Amino acid sequence: MFGFVLIYWVGKYFYKLAEEYKENKWLYAILGIAVYFGSQLLTGVFLGLLDIMFGWNIDWEGNTAINLLGIPIGAVFSYLFYILLERKWKKDKTAVVESIDDIGIENNSEL
Repeated sequence: MFGFVLIYWVGKYFYKLAEEYKENKWLYAILGIAVYFGSQLLTGVFLGLLDIMFGWNIDWEGNTAINLLGIPIGAVFSYLFYILLERKWKKDKTAVVESIDDIGIENNSEL
């Protein structure tokens, strides 16, 4: 049940971010959820490889600890992706021109 709440919040924040910058809302909401699950998947694969290479003897049958480890990892990677998108869209945001006569005129407030 807790996983569904996290999916909802991750999707909601990416939806609002895309709405704020006039991007495709549902695409980025689904992409944010995919980053959440993808990071958990890659973490599991990475732990599996480390278990094979170094013989850590991870208990793969009792997977409660692995699931609890995946929650903060998914949240961190989703947050990092959120910050990345926000910075990119802030940089690419164009200034709104109030009238057609203002196009090409530089703002020289120093004069």
